[in-house]
Amino acid sequence: MGDSGDHGRRSSPVDVAPLNAASYLDPHYWDERFAAEEHYEWFKDYSHFQHLLRPFLNPSHSVLEIGCGNSRLCEELRKDGVADMTCVDISPVAVERMRSRFRDKGLEGIKVVQADMLDLPFGSESFDIVIEKGTMDVLFVNSGDPWNPHPETINKVMKMLEDVHSVLKSEGIFISISFGQPHFRRPLFERAGFTWSVEWKTFGEGFHYFFYILKKGRRILKSDDCKNERSGVPSINLLHEELEDEDYMFRTTLCDELEN
Repeated sequence: MGDSGDHGRRSSPVDVAPLNAASYLDPHYWDERFAAEEHYEWFKDYSHFQHLLRPFLNPSHSVLEIGCGNSRLCEELRKDGVADMTCVDISPVAVERMRSRFRDKGLEGIKVVQADMLDLPFGSESFDIVIEKGTMDVLFVNSGDPWNPHPETINKVMKMLEDVHSVLKSEGIFISISFGQPHFRRPLFERAGFTWSVEWKTFGEGFHYFFYILKKGRRILKSDDCKNERSGVPSINLLHEELEDEDYMFRTTLCDELEN
């Protein structure tokens, strides 16, 4: 995935993909995977959504990436002028390998921190922009009915969103790149206590990835906030040639679990 130029050195998705979707919730799976895998880009590489993200970037901004794994997103953002960049991941293996990669490349000033997305170790209003790319989607593994997820799933998602909302500056922006469609994500993003507005765009051709833009301090309450209607739900067109290999496996596995 992602035109990295190192296809010969990285494991293929077939080599590292779990036997079942539940493994995505196991930190040990990620340690083993990152020990074997050089690079993988979930939900496309930066070139596919750069046109959507770049308008929000400013050289003076501080940016946090949640769930960096072995992505190259932070390096691409540095090329786009972001000087104050922090990346976090729950896996100590991913963190150490990323730090080593930065040392080898002579990249300085990108902070890499081991942290759980449900317990971010930063003070209030620390970042101008927070980005996650597929990280929150992992919380929806084994979540049950997408219209009525298990309480445990809701609690975890809300804890993540509360932490993100806290570490964002007063006019900060949260970017969430997801498979989750707006009729599933809006009721969570628009829960009481959040002051951000919710917008979204899409990218991709046959299959659309959702690019959510949540602007803190911009929420305008409307009578239809959080309305959860099942009518008019758009269909999901899964094209294997459009989705990268493991994106396809991850998405179809989740769909199968939700239908059973």
